Amino acid sequence: MNSATLLSDVPAAPRDHGIPFGEAVRVWARVAALSFGGPAGQIAVMHRILVDEKKWIGEERFLHALNYCMLLPGPEAQQLAIYIGWLLHRTKGGLVAGALFVLPGFLAILALSYIYVLFGNVPMVEGLFFGLKAAVLAVVVQAVVRVGSRALRNNVMRGMAAAAFFAIFFLDAPFPLIVLGSALIGFFAGRAGSSAFKGGGGHGGGKGEVVHDRDTALGEDLPEHARPNLAWSLRISGALLALWLVPVAALVLAFGPGDVFSRIATFFSQMAVVTFGGAYAVLAYVAQEAVETYGWLKPGEMLDGLGMAETTPGPLIMVTQFVGFIAAYRDAGGLNPLVAATLGAILTTWVTFVPCFLWIFAGAPFVERLRHNQPLSAALSAITAAVVGVILNLAIWFGIHTLFGEVRAVSFAGGSFDVPVLGTVNVAALLLALAAAVAVFRFKAGVLQVLAACAAAGAIYILFLQ
Repeated sequence: MNSATLLSDVPAAPRDHGIPFGEAVRVWARVAALSFGGPAGQIAVMHRILVDEKKWIGEERFLHALNYCMLLPGPEAQQLAIYIGWLLHRTKGGLVAGALFVLPGFLAILALSYIYVLFGNVPMVEGLFFGLKAAVLAVVVQAVVRVGSRALRNNVMRGMAAAAFFAIFFLDAPFPLIVLGSALIGFFAGRAGSSAFKGGGGHGGGKGEVVHDRDTALGEDLPEHARPNLAWSLRISGALLALWLVPVAALVLAFGPGDVFSRIATFFSQMAVVTFGGAYAVLAYVAQEAVETYGWLKPGEMLDGLGMAETTPGPLIMVTQFVGFIAAYRDAGGLNPLVAATLGAILTTWVTFVPCFLWIFAGAPFVERLRHNQPLSAALSAITAAVVGVILNLAIWFGIHTLFGEVRAVSFAGGSFDVPVLGTVNVAALLLALAAAVAVFRFKAGVLQVLAACAAAGAIYILFLQ
């Protein structure tokens, strides 16, 4: 199958609704350059540019696409870019939108990773990351409040979020089980006519006048190229599946399952399938497995990686690239450690994001036909509510490992959870985290401003006050 075949759709679509492909590429590059602040911020940027400013797509279609992406494993913001790119310009539009969304962050985090392993023990660098950890904690707490304020519109949805938090924090319930249970509850509630899970997405769009589908370039009718076509779906899905899994199989066969590159390929391929609930849910899963199961890095280093992802454009789960980088750097075998680390970062990024294109291209044509299906919409809204509980779990996990030197595991009902040893609190980290929280919640400071200020404060503390 050549690239020309891969990029052709069946049937041939009519004109691209008056939107030149070159202009779309420039817009997606702009979205990628402005995609700071996690999934909520990235989705807000897309909404502002694509819905409010360009009026290429309407509010209803935007939220429908977002809810479908939130149902999928992996980063919903990047998948939303793929979905809308596909809606506007078919396969090539989805490929360009998704790839541009990742590329700036990949290059930035790769450069920061080099600095981290080469100069990480320098007090100045150590101080910068000390401050970033405290700021990231405030940013994650902000995400809980921001998503929760939009998603939890009634007591039923608040109860769903509380149940999800209890299940994951105290019972170690797996993410797929939480997502499946939430989806089933929402689906059957919607089918029974309940209004508890009625309505839109967890991250929402901007405020102001609603842009209706009928007033946009795409219109409210289903585009010809967006109609389900089994032949095209099988062809594109087969190509993407091969691009994803053939390198994984080749590594395992060539080097064995115990090799660091084989383990990176298999672990992050598994992650691409089971990590539901958006970027913060993915981070909770990766943090647990990479730190506790594989021992690739320490909790503090995981927070350093998240700080990199927060301060660079692109999806927050680009932190997985940092995890693969460090894992290969410390187990380079016969390779130069930096060469091994670079290959580890590339491999991690590949197996993390190629499946995102597969999920969208395989499912979006069929999901577009279900935009007015109330039980499905209720199921997606129930998942959004559960995600709030998952993000709260992540915030507490980060807080414990950022503010305390020691933690201990407590058994509970067949599971376990971490509690801090109060005597090991890091007063400087606590004060810096509180200052970041005040800046975020009281003064509405931007994410980049808070991260920069905390990084500078951390450097001053390590250099002059510790």
